[in-house]
Amino acid sequence: MTTRSLSHAGTTWIDIVHPSAADVEALHHRFPRFHPLNLEDIRSPIERPKLDQADAYLFLVMHFPRWDARHELSRPSEVDFFLCADTVVTVHDGALKPLTAAFEACRIDDNERNGLLGRGAAHALHGLIDGLVDYVFPILNKVDQRVHAIEDTLFESNARQVIQEIALLRRDIISLRRIIRGQIPIAQQLETCEHPILHERMEEYFGDIVDHLAKLRDIADENFEIINSFADTADTLASYRINEVMRILTVISVIMLPLTLISSIYGMNIVLPFADNPHAFIITAGIMLVIALLMLVLFRRRHWL
Repeated sequence: MTTRSLSHAGTTWIDIVHPSAADVEALHHRFPRFHPLNLEDIRSPIERPKLDQADAYLFLVMHFPRWDARHELSRPSEVDFFLCADTVVTVHDGALKPLTAAFEACRIDDNERNGLLGRGAAHALHGLIDGLVDYVFPILNKVDQRVHAIEDTLFESNARQVIQEIALLRRDIISLRRIIRGQIPIAQQLETCEHPILHERMEEYFGDIVDHLAKLRDIADENFEIINSFADTADTLASYRINEVMRILTVISVIMLPLTLISSIYGMNIVLPFADNPHAFIITAGIMLVIALLMLVLFRRRHWL
């Protein structure tokens, strides 16, 4: 639990990581106009993306992906924003590198601090959200690389591993789609919001975020379609390989059927042709071999082999 702040040109950025009850109480004491329900939301484990408008501030809940290496899955990481006339408050769990990196850059670099906070709190909010949105592009680039890697190995013989990789990647893409799609309505609301804190010039800035999110959504949708087609292809290949094995086993079984019948008949304790012939075994084996060869020729002509 950490509360830290930066101030520049009349604008303050308060960043709270893993808020405790004391952090929330201190925030309420400093900003008594913050609604208790909004303060309660920043303590909950996960909230749906939303935008609440109050007379003196805006409250946003947004989600951005973070990579869970243990489960090989992109999980949503929540960021809560309070936007006041001269202050922007961010509340998060510290897992999103763009947010922590931006604060450190502003802390040690005057140019970074001036670029983020020098034009007011609304521009600072835009800069923070824009950085988080742009951070999703490298994540999708890695997904593209995994898609291409699967494409290169799709027709290899190790079907089990390919199918497992497809299943894991498809689960990751579904999670990314869910995260990205949930942020678009929030960005659209910011673009059209007529709150006094957001002056008219901010419409273009938040519209640019909407465009970036739409592009991310399209990339994720395209990857989802591709990985689904890979899954269908992998299923078809697996079925084809199974059918090939079953066909070979069936041919072997059909060839062995008459041979088994002949050997069973000659195993009976009765008088049979060639029974007294000293070359009976060779003759019988030859007949069985001829039958097997004739059946193989027949299967070959019918393209069953």
